[in-house]
Amino acid sequence: MSWRRALKDTARSGIAVERKRLEPLIAVRGAAGLAIVIALSLWLFGPAAAASSAFGAFQAAIATFQRSWRPRPELAIASGTSLAVSTFLGYLTISKEPLFLALLVVWTFAAGMSWAAGPTIGLIASSNVAIMLVTVTLPTSVAQAAGHAAMMIVGGLVQAALIVLFPVRRWGAHRDALADALAAEADYARRLRHDPVASFDPQPLMEARNAAAVTPRQARRRPAELHGARGIAERIRPVLASLADPAMGVPVEGPARDRVRELLASAASLLDAAAHAIRHGEPVSAPPAALATFRTPDTGSILTGAPYRAMTRLNTLLQDVVETAGGTPQEDTPQKGTPSGARGTAHSAENDGRSTPGPASTDLGARGTAHSAENDGRSTPGPAPTDSGARGTAHSAENDGPSTSGRAPTHPGARGTARPAQKDGRSTPRPAPTDPGARGTAHSAENDGPSTPGRAPTHPGARGTARPAPTTRTRPTTRTRPTFLGLIPKALKAMRGELHRGSPITRHATRVSAVAATGYILGTWLPLGHGYWAPLTSVMVMRPDFSQTYSRAVARLAGTVIGVAVATGVVQAATPGTLQSGTLAVASAALMYLLMRTGQFATQACIAAYVVFLLGMGGEEWTQTVPERVLLTLMGGFLAMLAYAVYPAWETPRLRTRLADWLAAQGPYVAAVFGSYADPSASNAPDVREALLTARTARAAWHAAVARATAEPVRHRGLSRTAADDAEDALAQLGRVAMLLEAHLPERGATPVPPAARFADALRESTHKGAKAIRERRVPTWDAVREALDAWETENPENADKVVRNTATLVLDTLTELSEALDTAVPPMTLDGTAPEKPNGPRNPKDSATR
Repeated sequence: MSWRRALKDTARSGIAVERKRLEPLIAVRGAAGLAIVIALSLWLFGPAAAASSAFGAFQAAIATFQRSWRPRPELAIASGTSLAVSTFLGYLTISKEPLFLALLVVWTFAAGMSWAAGPTIGLIASSNVAIMLVTVTLPTSVAQAAGHAAMMIVGGLVQAALIVLFPVRRWGAHRDALADALAAEADYARRLRHDPVASFDPQPLMEARNAAAVTPRQARRRPAELHGARGIAERIRPVLASLADPAMGVPVEGPARDRVRELLASAASLLDAAAHAIRHGEPVSAPPAALATFRTPDTGSILTGAPYRAMTRLNTLLQDVVETAGGTPQEDTPQKGTPSGARGTAHSAENDGRSTPGPASTDLGARGTAHSAENDGRSTPGPAPTDSGARGTAHSAENDGPSTSGRAPTHPGARGTARPAQKDGRSTPRPAPTDPGARGTAHSAENDGPSTPGRAPTHPGARGTARPAPTTRTRPTTRTRPTFLGLIPKALKAMRGELHRGSPITRHATRVSAVAATGYILGTWLPLGHGYWAPLTSVMVMRPDFSQTYSRAVARLAGTVIGVAVATGVVQAATPGTLQSGTLAVASAALMYLLMRTGQFATQACIAAYVVFLLGMGGEEWTQTVPERVLLTLMGGFLAMLAYAVYPAWETPRLRTRLADWLAAQGPYVAAVFGSYADPSASNAPDVREALLTARTARAAWHAAVARATAEPVRHRGLSRTAADDAEDALAQLGRVAMLLEAHLPERGATPVPPAARFADALRESTHKGAKAIRERRVPTWDAVREALDAWETENPENADKVVRNTATLVLDTLTELSEALDTAVPPMTLDGTAPEKPNGPRNPKDSATR
């Protein structure tokens, strides 16, 4: 992309106003806190202290608007306190310019490095440095500076108190994150109806997982519907893909495909209903037609094998979602024509922390598993029905409480396992299925009190054994988030990890500290007065990446001109006094809080008006502020843009490294899935889960890097846009192939597949070497993977593990596609003028894995 086009795109992005959901109640609450602080300061200390304390309350309210899963009062107090410390230290050194410059450089460098700990901390730190440049000019003595700092802390405390006393959607962000994850899966189910191999962006699931990490205090107050639905959503996604993919047995067209489309549409409706209920804290209104779809009597004759078992698993998970979200699904009743072997799933519902036995489903769509719903943060995922090619559950997803996997049935006729329900802390035995096809294992769920072992099946067809429940007390665990004080060591560790020459965060910190010092020196040297406006602008607009820095610089300049013009017109027309100026400042802040999510342009315009009115309340005339503010804002924005051009941190040259990181994370995940088939007796589910989370993180980092690189005026260096897109498709397909196999992980009693262990080892080693080759600008090779696959086919000619082996073939094909995408060398021409065929031959375009 050329510089001209890049500047045009970033300018357009900076002045854009987005359509976002407004939150007027939160805006009014923030403005009320600001008004209380200004009124109190005016009454006790006068206009100068009121202006200083207003900045503390203003910044504390802004901090509570950031997208963070932390309690909002903590953010307000931390923001006000850090601003107070910055102001007091700044005032102590402001009389000695070299000492203040040194403090400014250190403070801005630390604020730049704080982006390593997360955007919320980075934004609060940068804003504090910028506001400190204004507030250090307001006191006239050390005692006054201490008083101003104390009032800034009071401003943060007032905002925190208002958040506690007048909560607005107390768990709104957490509800939205979980609802977004369920809504994304509903959209995925609808897209699968038309495209059976549609892609899925796991970002909503990642956001929901981040939201599930809470502090100990939050864990005691979290609503029940936020406890376990995320773990169920994690398991639904691969089941949806397994049901829709033609490679798993459903033809592209025909009655089976029509029935799958009906099931996917019903699943989407149920997921949407659960998402709506969780978002608004209402009971689930499950569509009866969607529930009836899974009880259609002829489903068993239309769907067979893996698709039928995926349907039963999906039915069970959807019931769990509806129950966990707060609904009461209709009790399933036997349908005419339902085979006598259909025993369904026994599960317990949530009831005030205690569970009572729920009725077992007896319809065709529920032959799969017996399990208990989450209670008090504890979840027990049910087993998945399996066959030779489809063995178990997709994800050993983390829940908000400990997860205990049940045993899966071991053949298509398996009717599930009996699990005693929990009641009053003790488990009551529930008899196991008594039909001849039942092969499950009866066992009791974990409880907080002593448990009674369940009885094993006693009929001739029962193959399982009784497994007593654990007699030790188990404590529910929650994904914990450190307290605010506990966050400090983690933040320092993250900053220390980024403190090296090639880090984009370190380059950003270096840029912003140099620009802040340069802007302050130039602003002081120029005969304009109030020279802090230039470094203030630079610190506020500079970000670690190119597009945000340039777009924010444009937005700040345009917003400043509009805001100053409007505020100046009001001041000239009304000539407000101290109280009137304070009222106008509060109104400007309220408008900024309301429009904050619509974009930087509106935000900066409101901030400009707020500062004009607030400094007017402090006694400054508009003629002393407006002209110099515009000129120095222009200077600060220009310095910020120039600094990035001179000392950039381009993402484009690092795309190869990001791609290699993704491959290095994706390989162990795929290998862990195959390792589960090699040794079903081992507990591989946590390994698979951890590898999946690592792969998701690497994937998100790759997509973020590509988004940043797309906006940069830099030509590619060894990895063109086309090659990057093709490589991304290949790695995404690699993860999808592994996910389909993971959707049917074997139970512990399944037959091992020893060749899968060698294949997993070869895959793990080859992807590690392949990642190194990508970083060194070489094309990765997969000879070890190919040899392991050839040996597999030689050792097992009877096709006992056909599904697993065919999936291994697809894995090798996707790796070959990755190498072809990265092989940008022009192939030699043959005598007839055509390019030679690839060594591995052309891919079959009808194969679902190639699309």
